[in-house]
Amino acid sequence: MSYRTIFPHLTAAALFLLGPPPAFAEELALPPCAETAGNALPSEIMLRAAPLMQAGRRDEATFWFYAGQLRWRSRLNASPAQDPTGEPALFSSVFETLGPPVNSWAFGDIPKLQRTIDAVLLWYVRYPDPSLDPAVHERMRAGLTALRDQIGREADMIRAERASQGLENR
Repeated sequence: MSYRTIFPHLTAAALFLLGPPPAFAEELALPPCAETAGNALPSEIMLRAAPLMQAGRRDEATFWFYAGQLRWRSRLNASPAQDPTGEPALFSSVFETLGPPVNSWAFGDIPKLQRTIDAVLLWYVRYPDPSLDPAVHERMRAGLTALRDQIGREADMIRAERASQGLENR
């Protein structure tokens, strides 16, 4: 048997034994209660982050913060004429309270943050708010996808800024 005839067989065997590349092998994992959270109010989803941060479960807190934020922004976007002292004010308050500690943690590991955003996008597709127009869902997913991509493009700058402020880059 010559090299030319055995090489394709060896290559196929090696690829089979090595398995798929990591990008395909890594299934996005949703946190516990992801399915039931699909029926929760956006504020309930976003507020899950606070006790998780306090318990040291920061990655899970990041997921719920971004999932709640996406759901809430979708509802606000679907009804822009809302009384600004109601739902929009509550969103701003929760965002300003939870955002800094969650983002301080999340931006310390850019690749993990991007994977978390991917998991949030997956959750949002699997468990959409049935009261909203699908076009709203699409617009909001596109916005979060653009943010994820921007974070990736600016990763070096983000890390440098964090380092200059004495924040950890993991």
